Amino acid sequence: MARLLEKYRQEILPALQSRFNYSSPMAVPRLEKIVVNMGVGEARENIKLLDTATEELSMITGQRAVMTRAKKSIANFKIRQKMPIGCMVTLRGNRMYEFFDRLVSIALPRVRDFRGVSTGAFDGRGNYTLGVQDALIFPEVTYGRLEKVKGMNVSIVTTARSDDESRALLELMGMPFRKG
Repeated sequence: MARLLEKYRQEILPALQSRFNYSSPMAVPRLEKIVVNMGVGEARENIKLLDTATEELSMITGQRAVMTRAKKSIANFKIRQKMPIGCMVTLRGNRMYEFFDRLVSIALPRVRDFRGVSTGAFDGRGNYTLGVQDALIFPEVTYGRLEKVKGMNVSIVTTARSDDESRALLELMGMPFRKG
């Protein structure tokens, strides 16, 4: 069992239940899934970049990444409908908790001049999205094998009903929010 899941059950769940006065432990917010998305716009010229991005994302998350395709054509970006433009992974269960633990305790502290993540990235429904500009903060990615520095979006979907509940959950789980 994931270390963070154990911590959630032992410490975080009772703390949130008393803080927000939930009658049932099932009403307490929890992580539902984490979606890691990597857009590779240059894939229209060099499809091999998409293969390396998919491989990188699979190494980082520990789960095979799937290719994403354009939903509609955009002439200005030279993108046609159903053209491959990125890759993504949806994590649930133990893998999700393991990834979140590594993100918070290993990857984010490796960011240069890191002062915390923004508190303004909540969507109003208790979900949080974090942009990572450099995949090198993950120890699984080595600089020698990297063709091009790629960023990614990490969307954390919770069962919380509001941003306050979600922020409390993520803070207790170790997310380093910016102070002030």
